[in-house]
Amino acid sequence: MKRALAFCLVVLQILLLAGLVLLPHGRVWSVNGFVVASAIAFIAVGVTLAVQGSTTLGPAMTASPIPREDAPLATNGVYAVVRNPIYTGLMSGGLGLVLIGASLLHVMVWAALIGLLAGKTRWEEQMLVEEHPAYSDYAARVGRFLPGVGRIR
Repeated sequence: MKRALAFCLVVLQILLLAGLVLLPHGRVWSVNGFVVASAIAFIAVGVTLAVQGSTTLGPAMTASPIPREDAPLATNGVYAVVRNPIYTGLMSGGLGLVLIGASLLHVMVWAALIGLLAGKTRWEEQMLVEEHPAYSDYAARVGRFLPGVGRIR
């Protein structure tokens, strides 16, 4: 049951990301040079965070919220700044796609993605606390998605 739920969460995450790319463009706001430049910046930051997070995890990397058994706890590199850099990267890149998409549907899909990633993170963190006794101290020092924000006390 646990693996089936994890699989469904990953599929939903992929569908939401695909939606941000494939939804038709709207006209809720003007997509001018500033908006395009901002979108490119958010996407670049998102890709950078996601790649650095994935690289730092190495063989422990998985799309599933279920941590790999016997994988070390990553607290170095970008993980010293935020606990979930890959999810932060997806949110940042998603915001860039929202800016380009210029529709309320893009905003709603992005909000759903944030909600999904937040829920997925909370479940993953419960399992990480069980797997790694040091996770609680780490989570008390490092923010969930943004530096210093969402620390567990």
